Amino acid sequence: MKKLLMLLCIVASSSSFAQIKMQGIVKDSIGTPLELANVIAINQESNTLESYATTDEQGKYILALGKNGKYKVQVSYIGYKTADETVTTLDADITKDFILQPDNSLDAVELTYEMPVTIKGDTIVYNADSFKNGSERKLEDVLKKLPGVEINADGQIEVEGKVVNKVMVEGKDFFDGDTKLATKNIPSNAVDKVQVLRNYAEVGQLSGVQNNQDNVAINIKLKEGKSNFWFGDVTAGVGTAPSPNDELYLVQPKLFYYSPKYSINVIGDMNNIGEVALTNRDLRNFGGGFGFRAPSRTSGTNINLGNNGLGGLTNIQNSQEVVTKLIATNFSYSPNKALDLSGFVIYNSSRLRTREESFIDYIDIEDDPSTPIDESASVPPDEATVSTGREASNQAIAKLSATYKPNVNNQLDYDLLGRISDDKERQNLFSSVVGNTNQLDTAKPYSINQTLNYYYTLNENNIFAFEAQHLIKDEDPFYNALLMNDPSNNDDPDNDAFDDTAEGLGLNRDQFGYDINQERRVKSNQLDAKLDYYNILNTKSNINLTLGTILSNQKFNSNIFQFLDDGTRFDPTPTITDTDGNTLSAMNDDVEYRFGDVYLGVHYRFKTGKFTFTPGVSFHMYSNQNTQGGETFKDNFFNVLPDFETRIQFKKSESLTFNYRMSNTFTDVTNIAEGLVLNNFNSIQFGNPELQNALSHNLSLFYSSFNLFNYTNVFAGANYSKNIDQIRSLTNFESVIRTSSFFNSQFADESASVFGRVQRTFGKVRASLRTNFNYSKLNQFIQGRQSVNESFTQSYTPEIRTNFREAPNLRLRYSYTVRDNDQGTNTTKFITRAPSIEFDAYIWDALTFVTDFTYNEQESNGSKDVFKTWNASLMYRKNSDAKWEYSLRASNILDIDSNISNGAGNISVFSSETFIQPRFVTFRLTYTL
Repeated sequence: MKKLLMLLCIVASSSSFAQIKMQGIVKDSIGTPLELANVIAINQESNTLESYATTDEQGKYILALGKNGKYKVQVSYIGYKTADETVTTLDADITKDFILQPDNSLDAVELTYEMPVTIKGDTIVYNADSFKNGSERKLEDVLKKLPGVEINADGQIEVEGKVVNKVMVEGKDFFDGDTKLATKNIPSNAVDKVQVLRNYAEVGQLSGVQNNQDNVAINIKLKEGKSNFWFGDVTAGVGTAPSPNDELYLVQPKLFYYSPKYSINVIGDMNNIGEVALTNRDLRNFGGGFGFRAPSRTSGTNINLGNNGLGGLTNIQNSQEVVTKLIATNFSYSPNKALDLSGFVIYNSSRLRTREESFIDYIDIEDDPSTPIDESASVPPDEATVSTGREASNQAIAKLSATYKPNVNNQLDYDLLGRISDDKERQNLFSSVVGNTNQLDTAKPYSINQTLNYYYTLNENNIFAFEAQHLIKDEDPFYNALLMNDPSNNDDPDNDAFDDTAEGLGLNRDQFGYDINQERRVKSNQLDAKLDYYNILNTKSNINLTLGTILSNQKFNSNIFQFLDDGTRFDPTPTITDTDGNTLSAMNDDVEYRFGDVYLGVHYRFKTGKFTFTPGVSFHMYSNQNTQGGETFKDNFFNVLPDFETRIQFKKSESLTFNYRMSNTFTDVTNIAEGLVLNNFNSIQFGNPELQNALSHNLSLFYSSFNLFNYTNVFAGANYSKNIDQIRSLTNFESVIRTSSFFNSQFADESASVFGRVQRTFGKVRASLRTNFNYSKLNQFIQGRQSVNESFTQSYTPEIRTNFREAPNLRLRYSYTVRDNDQGTNTTKFITRAPSIEFDAYIWDALTFVTDFTYNEQESNGSKDVFKTWNASLMYRKNSDAKWEYSLRASNILDIDSNISNGAGNISVFSSETFIQPRFVTFRLTYTL
């Protein structure tokens, strides 16, 4: 760590020593300081932009210039004549003021160079060429270099701490719903401007009456000549890997066409290297963008429809072998000024091979002296596992959108999103407690989601908005497990670990193995709709009335059965009982869960000075019923949910927002169904038909500032949540096999987080520090005992990045994370240290060398585990305009076998070794259109 910090200081100081400071004040002809005037310095020798600045409220600017150089300094401000002056630097700092004269001419002012960053209202505009040095290939390479913009660990774009939800190209949606397809595929040489749209309003009619500060979008402006014809690139590659891996291959066509009337984008990918734009989990979370946000998202009601697909599919990074195929096409078409059509189709196929070795230490449980049972004796034994698996997934997603705007007072939107998948996972699990188990999971779910929105402006004071969303989901997961069994020791004290559970499930134990199967079917149908009325009282206030409803219906069926050694089917009769002593069934037949919410919301929004207040309240009439086993359980009640928001706008780019919201959360049908459900062979659950909603208090505070004068970007936030009547599981163990049910806990759970980042640019060096603090307290119930599980995580990530145009560039980062867990009688501490370096150089206008290295050290209970990752690539093209590029890339150069991870869950502490892909070396040929 000391060596890394020393290197960080050397980079920063070497840059500082080679520069001098030029500063001064920009005024108008009567001596008034001009805020947000643009000041740029052009190196006369290289004819490139050397430094830039924007004046603060006192008109002050600061430029970082090289010693012994000659620069053309240009000062501009809207409505004033541009001032030009040549400055020669020596070894001393320079102080120079500028006075701008009014410009009454109508002729356009031609600027040789553009400001790298400008702010126009809520829009930040980055001139992409000001941040490029020639080593960039895709959009994400450009975004990483922009002040205030980050690519987070999940590959998402973040601006001032907020995740970007929409990427547009020339104002047209680019695969709305996920930004990674844009960042990893749009070629960097096509990007002219990056427009960050803060407080983004999807519907212009509502921009003045809604709070949109959490909405951020990005629009990419293309370079001149990149429209009205195809552009993009096609890459093909081959490679080698250590035996017994197959020969490597890669084919990636990425083609784009944009015109004022229509656009077409085609992205293809076929490889066995593991380089994918979207993982399986990305596709499952592909939400369709702003158009598919729930109309009730601000009502205070949250209903969970559950996820019954194969949610455990592995991340690409944790696989030994990856074979993927992707074809994605996106289009937009505007037949006239009033109608816009757009959509996309994505098909993805992946085949994965995985291996993971884990050690699980289950927490201790104290004995309750008031009960005749020794709860501490039922603690699961420590368990070592080895899991190998193969996964196959085929997914298709299609979206169609239409927007009709006949005039400024009317807008009609329709969106249709359909998805279907065919997933299969085979897993062999060896447990030191249970023995060898083979498992099969399959699922072929589909869903259809439709939205219809209409916005009508009656006059300048009255606006109506109708939003409706209808969702249909059909999920059919199937589970099969084959466990070892010795039928001769069923009643012995040291019988097989699964024997007692098998007896409770009612299985036939006279078999030489347990062949357990479960069929499930969950059908969900939900309508979410609301009508908003906005009355604009004056220029500073408006009132919003909302009438809305959520109607949800879920049907659930499941059946557990056993195949005997002779191949016949056996339907068991369980002896497991619920908390009331009722015997549970292996069949959940015709369980139906109906939910309804009719609500009326009132919000008043007003501005006074720098403050914007939005107090509100919603009145809810809930109806809740489920029918199963010939019995109906009902719960109808009335609830009032307040909310409040305050925003302080200190400056155009500095604000503080406080938000409070009370909300109700309702569970899904799987937690209500009374019969037995196998999550897998060692996790069995049964529902509770009398579950109630959970009530939560949620508070947040968020500060954001982007200072163009010294290019300092700061954001910080704090969140606190307290959950009352939270639905919790009551867990009992039989060896390492758990049986869980659910109930409304009278003990409140709490969580709190504080996060922030400060980033500042010093000439060609950008430094930042990011911190996160997270605390959670939840109540858990194991073997009938209540205990409190507390965890506290703190992380610190300092970083320095250079952005030289000619010289090589570095990004140095150090991640330090401490996780403290208190699980009742168990206390653990995990420490992660991860220094990393990225290096890129553009040499002789032809060669690009990029490499990254990370040293990851994890400490747990005095023991340390280390793994290292190192990747590199060397690319050659004759010049920046060359059509052909040749590249050599190597991943996992050190050929490490696995990654190490340590952590703690609610009931255990674990250490896992996940095996990954070996060293891959590939040669690639890219043709640019």
